[in-house]
Amino acid sequence: MDGYNLKCRGERVQDDEEVVDKEEEYEEDQGPRGKVCVSLKDGSYFNKEMDKLILFIFLLQGVWCGDWSISLPKKIEALRGSCVIINCTFTINNTYDKYLTDSAAGMWYKDDHTNINNIVFNSSNSNLPLKGEITGKLKSKDCTTIFYDITSNHGGKFYFRIEGNDPLKSTFTQNSVSVGVIDSPLNPTVQMFKDQMKIEVHEEVLERSSMCLRCSAKTLCSSSPPTLTWSSTDRLHLNENSRLQLDQQNQTEIISDLNFTATHLQHGVTFICTITYQLQQRIATAQNYITLRVQYATKISLFSCNRTNVTVCLCEAHGNPSPKVKWFLSGRPVSNSTNTSIIEERLSSTDLKRSFISLHQSLTNTDTLQCVTINTHGTASEKIQLFCSPQETTRNSAVITTEVLRMFAAMFATTLGLHCKKFL
Repeated sequence: MDGYNLKCRGERVQDDEEVVDKEEEYEEDQGPRGKVCVSLKDGSYFNKEMDKLILFIFLLQGVWCGDWSISLPKKIEALRGSCVIINCTFTINNTYDKYLTDSAAGMWYKDDHTNINNIVFNSSNSNLPLKGEITGKLKSKDCTTIFYDITSNHGGKFYFRIEGNDPLKSTFTQNSVSVGVIDSPLNPTVQMFKDQMKIEVHEEVLERSSMCLRCSAKTLCSSSPPTLTWSSTDRLHLNENSRLQLDQQNQTEIISDLNFTATHLQHGVTFICTITYQLQQRIATAQNYITLRVQYATKISLFSCNRTNVTVCLCEAHGNPSPKVKWFLSGRPVSNSTNTSIIEERLSSTDLKRSFISLHQSLTNTDTLQCVTINTHGTASEKIQLFCSPQETTRNSAVITTEVLRMFAAMFATTLGLHCKKFL
């Protein structure tokens, strides 16, 4: 196109000597916006009335320009050290179909489509910076291309050019694709389903609900497909199911489902999904996670007593919502008084509660102490006989009691004594 003046087709040129009809002498190429234009060999300029020119250009666009187009994604993410696939199709005016042969070449400009030095890929020349291949068939107007060994320098805006037999030599400048190079894959998406219905990830679920945790991610180009794996903070045994499918944008995504029935053992457990790409020179990973909140009936995890001159007992319970703890001495409710002290402690986990009671009073052989815990989903209760013989003490129970009561020893002024067994 160097040395030629571009004028729109179908007009006449006024020369000093003669009128030259463009239909007789021209070369065709694609203009800067994909329009078919004419290069006049004599370098002539138009000398026509402006209103006729505007009308003609309007008609020209409707007849000619719509035949030249290209379809490209607006943006693609490429993983450094991997590959990138650009899905690409184009159309040309049907009068040029005969020039589009099997020997046609596809090229890609990077950033500046007006500079020939910015051609970074040519399907007929392997000595250019980007290595790859056109996987589509150019004769069928499929310019889908794959580039290999992507580096950080390969990011930018790409324009496609087709070169067939003369005069088919056109750069599609109206559309481009932006390639962004990333060091790590994007974090996968984690969703939660209860009884096959999607719910918010922070929503609490009831114990015995049928649960599905879904991890998904759009796949990036790589020599081997990525993998999705699940793990958990409590190292639970996980039964996962992975698959590949097309999303609504016709892009391949990988999905892994984790199916289970919710129990209190999973309350507060964090489930982590990791996507892994095995590249030639490194492993690239990304993660996302979800913490499960399960509502369940209260349960008593520890009930222990120690007795010398003062009886000190501990009742530890958990549940979601956090339970309330009540004490009963021989069937009668107990509260703070001159002879009784009750202290409650909520641990770092809001669903775990400890309640300590100290009894500064005489007890009989028949006295019992009962711990009752309550929340909105149920009640739990355990009872022990307070007056016990030394034979009923066990070493393991004494060790547990020593550890949990240490911080309260000064307050209650107690030493470890007998550990009374619970009624079953």
